Amino acid sequence: MDLKPDAFPKEKIKIALAQCSSIDGNIEENVNRAYEMIEEAGKKNVDMIMFPEKYLTGYVPEIVESNVTENTLLIHDVRIQKLRQACEKHGIWSIIGSPVRRGEDVFISSIIIDSNGKEVGVYDKSHLFQTEKKLFSSNNEQIIIQLKGWNIGMAICYDAGFPEHSRLLAQNGCHLYMGSALFSKGMGYKESRVWFPARALDNTIFTAMCNHVGKTGVWDACGHSGIWNPLGDNIIDGSPEEVELLIAELDPALLNQAREGEKMLADSLDINKELYSIKTIYGNQNAYK
Repeated sequence: MDLKPDAFPKEKIKIALAQCSSIDGNIEENVNRAYEMIEEAGKKNVDMIMFPEKYLTGYVPEIVESNVTENTLLIHDVRIQKLRQACEKHGIWSIIGSPVRRGEDVFISSIIIDSNGKEVGVYDKSHLFQTEKKLFSSNNEQIIIQLKGWNIGMAICYDAGFPEHSRLLAQNGCHLYMGSALFSKGMGYKESRVWFPARALDNTIFTAMCNHVGKTGVWDACGHSGIWNPLGDNIIDGSPEEVELLIAELDPALLNQAREGEKMLADSLDINKELYSIKTIYGNQNAYK
């Protein structure tokens, strides 16, 4: 289904970025920490909260490889029932980063839980970093969540470095491009500060990135989770070290204002849609299809 790029939302949306640290390999404790942040976001009437890339296990491929059964999640995994209950309690959507196993394949994924506490989809990282290709699989299925009139495109870290990824979603009506991530200090920080504002201005859409803080595996994460407006201006910038919940209310009027002056999306060439499939997840959808 193609979503009209010029169909703007009619109301604001409130999103939260759960900038946090993982305990490597301890899914239970990471779930407990995520539960507390969903609770906090729910009390502040947030519509959607996102966690960092592979948050539930930490960014430690060696842990996954050492015991794939224990250190990956299945669809509807009982170990995150507590998070589904928190989403239902507070009427909030959650995007939870985790390795996910389907059959013999393992993906770097975002598990999507809706405000009824139902798992309604999963987005698998499209662009794998070189060191990820040995263990993880990828596919070309893209996800757009439709919530409160907003079309929210999913991304995971390295995806944002490929302009065609966000462009495809924008050409299919995406208003907000949300990426869970692990960006490290040094070059990772630089990449995050180039990619996400560029993707916002490229497509005149909002972009958001949720990062780890502290150590995870061999990586020293740089924090600085952020949100950018449709002209690429940073409107929320997390700290480099602190666990924190970053909240912003996004105004759809800024989409219209940006596109009146910046025509890159309107003037762009169509991405070859035959190379991808795009699934739209609607509010109140109650199951995978």
